[in-house]
Amino acid sequence: MGITSSNRQINVNQINCDGSIKVTMALSAAPDILSNPTDIVLILDKSGSMAGIPFENMKNGANTFIDIIDKSTDSNQDGNIGSGSHIGIVSFSDVAEINSQLTTSVSDLKPAVNSLNSGGFTNHGDAFEKAMEIFNPLSQNKKIIIMFTDGKTTVGIDPTPIAENAKSMGITIYCIGLMGSNGIDINILNQWATDPDISHVVVTPNSEDLEELFAELASNISKTGATNIFIEETINPNFIITGIPTTTKGTAIISGDNKIKWQIGNLGVTENESAFLEYFIKHNNYNSGLKQVSQSTKYYDKEGNKVIFPNPSVLVNCDVIVNPEPCPVANNIKINECKDFVSVNMDNVIMESLGRIVELNLKIKNVCPKKRIALAVILKEIDKLGNEYQRGLKTITIPAHNYPMCKDVIVKNIRFVLPEDLNVNSTNSNSICSERNFKASFIANYIDSDFKC
Repeated sequence: MGITSSNRQINVNQINCDGSIKVTMALSAAPDILSNPTDIVLILDKSGSMAGIPFENMKNGANTFIDIIDKSTDSNQDGNIGSGSHIGIVSFSDVAEINSQLTTSVSDLKPAVNSLNSGGFTNHGDAFEKAMEIFNPLSQNKKIIIMFTDGKTTVGIDPTPIAENAKSMGITIYCIGLMGSNGIDINILNQWATDPDISHVVVTPNSEDLEELFAELASNISKTGATNIFIEETINPNFIITGIPTTTKGTAIISGDNKIKWQIGNLGVTENESAFLEYFIKHNNYNSGLKQVSQSTKYYDKEGNKVIFPNPSVLVNCDVIVNPEPCPVANNIKINECKDFVSVNMDNVIMESLGRIVELNLKIKNVCPKKRIALAVILKEIDKLGNEYQRGLKTITIPAHNYPMCKDVIVKNIRFVLPEDLNVNSTNSNSICSERNFKASFIANYIDSDFKC
């Protein structure tokens, strides 16, 4: 069946400017569909949120999937699925329905897909139940469910126990998720899908990716495992690789500053098998924004499997963050059994982040008309020994007046903020009861002049 799943996940969605991310890449592979006949049920979401372009992209993806399985099972796209394999179609909205039983006929499958119409709510539980009804419990064929959905369950019974029952019966479940208008619960998809999650769940925000995802899965289901696998991962230049990458199969080495080369001899040649690569990257740039973790990924294997790794993004915040007030220490309060009232004497509560504001008003004498003034105000604090400490500088442009003669100009409300932790005459920053002494200086000059040089 070739590479049946490829995925890339990160452990966080947001980091600070120098934050780190754990990246996990995964591959799953299984033996050839030609020698291991497989029954596949496509479960297709036709709820109202799928309407429009996403719904058409899903249909195109399902039809592409059918064509690839058709060709791969008998080396000819002849409208007939060969080698003992079958495909069935289930669709769902308010309820689920079987649109096509397991069949080898492409001429039955494609009309079943193309005739679907979107509308209604989302009933995943009924969809899983209908899919399980299609399978023949006496068949020795491998059994696969591919669940496609764009939203959360809104009606019907809890799907999770039904999916768990299906897996206990040996059915492999893959989930393809589209980030719809309703949102999607990736943790729920992980619960439904066969373990490991990273190899059986893929989520995309773009419906344009659906046809490619269906095609990749179909192409890889039809091939024998994979041998001589080589992956070259180039990370986004805004990040650097930290530490040594680890893998559950094969070898992984760092090449240069931002490349990892992962080699696997064989995967899934005789049985279903998964491999993981884990590495850490650290943001190494000063710009904020939503950034993808990978710049490019090259994949090669001897069998020519088609592999696409999703490229998740992380929101990087490079703003300077100051937290002047840490969370207060909590006091424990206990109410004994059968009591509905308790009186507790707590510790003294201290006010935090205290300070004062000085507001200065001043008069600039004899300002000539039609001339702007540049004003500087310097504030210093004086301790008990007469030492001076800078507390603020403000520069202000005073607009020109249009009176016919020189006039005094009054400037009001020049304010300085004076935190109490800067009080040079007291060590208690939780009180404003001590005296503080300041000195204000002023510099003023005309901006406009008749002088020409």
